[in-house]
Amino acid sequence: MSLPRTSRRLEVLTVTALASVSSLALITVPASAQARDTERVEDQIFVLGDRQAYRGNIETLEVPAADQTIDADLLADVGALNLSDALDLSASTARQNNFGGLWNAFSVRGFAGDINLPSGFLVNGFNAGRGFGGPRDLVGIESIDVLKGPRSALFGRGEPGGTVNLVTKRPEFETGGYVQGTIGNWDQYRFEGDFQTVLGTNEPVGFRLVGFFEDAASFRGPVETHKMGLYPSITLNLSEETNITYELEYTSQELPFDRGVVFSDTFGFSPRDVFLGENVPIETEVVGHQIEAQHNFNDNWSFLGGFGYRETSLEGDAFEPQFGSRQTYFRDGQTVSRFFRSRDFESDYLVLRGELAGEFQTGSLRHRLILGADYDEFDNTLVIDRYRSRFTGNPATATPADIATHLLLDVNNPVYGANLAPAAGANTNRNEVLTGYGIYIQDQIDLSDRLQVRVGVRFDDFEQDLTNLLAAPATTITSSDDRVSPQFGAVYRVNDGVSVYASYGEGYRQQTGQDFQGNQFEPNIAESMEVGVKVDMGAFAETVDGFISATLFKVEQSNFLVNDDRPQATAVGFFSVPAGEAESTGLELDASLDFDNGFSLWASYAYTDAEFSNSFADADGFGFTIDAGDSMVNSPEHQFSVQASKSLSIRDLPAEIGGGVLFVGKRNGWVGSDFTLPDYSTVRLFGEVEAGAGLVMRLDVDNLFDETFYTNSYANVWVEPGAPRRFRLTARYAF
Repeated sequence: MSLPRTSRRLEVLTVTALASVSSLALITVPASAQARDTERVEDQIFVLGDRQAYRGNIETLEVPAADQTIDADLLADVGALNLSDALDLSASTARQNNFGGLWNAFSVRGFAGDINLPSGFLVNGFNAGRGFGGPRDLVGIESIDVLKGPRSALFGRGEPGGTVNLVTKRPEFETGGYVQGTIGNWDQYRFEGDFQTVLGTNEPVGFRLVGFFEDAASFRGPVETHKMGLYPSITLNLSEETNITYELEYTSQELPFDRGVVFSDTFGFSPRDVFLGENVPIETEVVGHQIEAQHNFNDNWSFLGGFGYRETSLEGDAFEPQFGSRQTYFRDGQTVSRFFRSRDFESDYLVLRGELAGEFQTGSLRHRLILGADYDEFDNTLVIDRYRSRFTGNPATATPADIATHLLLDVNNPVYGANLAPAAGANTNRNEVLTGYGIYIQDQIDLSDRLQVRVGVRFDDFEQDLTNLLAAPATTITSSDDRVSPQFGAVYRVNDGVSVYASYGEGYRQQTGQDFQGNQFEPNIAESMEVGVKVDMGAFAETVDGFISATLFKVEQSNFLVNDDRPQATAVGFFSVPAGEAESTGLELDASLDFDNGFSLWASYAYTDAEFSNSFADADGFGFTIDAGDSMVNSPEHQFSVQASKSLSIRDLPAEIGGGVLFVGKRNGWVGSDFTLPDYSTVRLFGEVEAGAGLVMRLDVDNLFDETFYTNSYANVWVEPGAPRRFRLTARYAF
């Protein structure tokens, strides 16, 4: 633990929060308003609090993309506590290598971003996914948007297959809240709360404080996690036309670094309940600030501006299973050899944004315009020390000195702590600063009562400063580039409840690192095409509300990093080159329905054929040759998720029951190899009853049939196992 450091952070946090509250000059939009479906604003233009960045005044049936919104009710029904569990609801997303459980990693439509950084996502429209603050807890999240396809023509710097936007809980100008406690398997104890109130009378100020604390052990042996987070926010309505919101994000976590289990073609998976690391925690911390201001000039035009700044850190030691011939488990199916890495990561992330949205007429044509500019700066420092050895003897006769020197672990009788401080040498010490500014414009034009077209373009100029601090003296390489990203779309309203659409868009993502000549890599480029149909069920029946959609898509990706095997590169070391190509084609079927009888249904299915389009050498240096047609890693062809719930009454007490099924098909588990993860299905159930005024008791059962399954992998020695059957009991008191 690092208590002095945490104490200093908390002091800074307290001063910052008090200063923010006292100034009352920092604020944004009520969360409940933001969580409303955008399709329900057709009878108004801009109502203060309804505005979201990059959206404009456009209904769901008019958007030429197959987006999904996982709202607060669905998150509650599923009992999701972290972002990865929530994204399992969308069949278009798949879990990726999560860096030993230390961050969220996912792909959309088969494509993930940089495997050495957390997956990029947005928070209230701000780029905020990069950095090292640990996996995202959902206590402060109101809803989650899965935005499919490249979106660089609007918000820039996106992941190839799509983006996730988190909408946070913000003041709603009411008084109330809840406190909640949860106990579960493996000594899980979790407490969380949400309180909001209104301060003042003449110019009321909305204040909200959300927080959580959690301690838990694991089914993976003698490991523990400790997490806590505080998320205060304050909103000031300066007038009927103007408001400001400030949010503070603070999360501190102590987590084990857990690469999972080792797979051997001869002996099968190592036991899922045996932890292969050491019980030394990795500490992660994040302090983030967001400020947003909205002003409505009139019924047709609105301005939304914002500022975001986020500091993150990750520090600690890890013991990780070795690869290839260094791995003794491949010789005896019992003894795992490990290497050691000590990490100290820090990042600062600054985002500025301003956006004007509105509508006007040119003759008979209605235009809905979004015009904006933003600035993005990501400062990333990585320091890694490493110790690695090779044990060539007989594992069965290994001496205590052998075990300590080579960091061996017997999976049948694990003994931890033999050597917690091996003599590690410097491996990485670098600082990278990525900066960029962009301007964008989008116009959605009504050509008739039925037909709309969308055109948009974004220009980005970005720069990279990469400093190698291991060099003597330190060297810095500076490079720059620019990019134009267009988008086109068309929507035809068949009637009030049905629309069909087609769209095309280009996107890009900056890539970290440099080639053998010290130059910045060309950005990762994506082109996306899709056609689809959407149905608003509420337009056809008064007893149901919600949407169903069907989409065909194709995404082409180029310039992702592969091994540079040219003689001039290999002569000076191991380097990458942006020469990889891949494509993904598929079908998505989604439904989100609420019935008047209290029954709710969410269903999401995706068929995704994601494969490499050219042949090249694997970028990670394992000696694999990837051939055109090979599958993308951790990308199942078939994935399906369904969640259903029903409100009812038990002896006049309000109650709800429900459950869900997740199916994930088999998928490639190691790029360039024939290592395959098996398919799996898991079932979850929940039931809750309001036992008294404001008091709700709830029981969750996850993995009901205790299936053994594996969610993702990086290689055959780093395979993440899913948890066995799990029970959670929760008591919640609302006031």
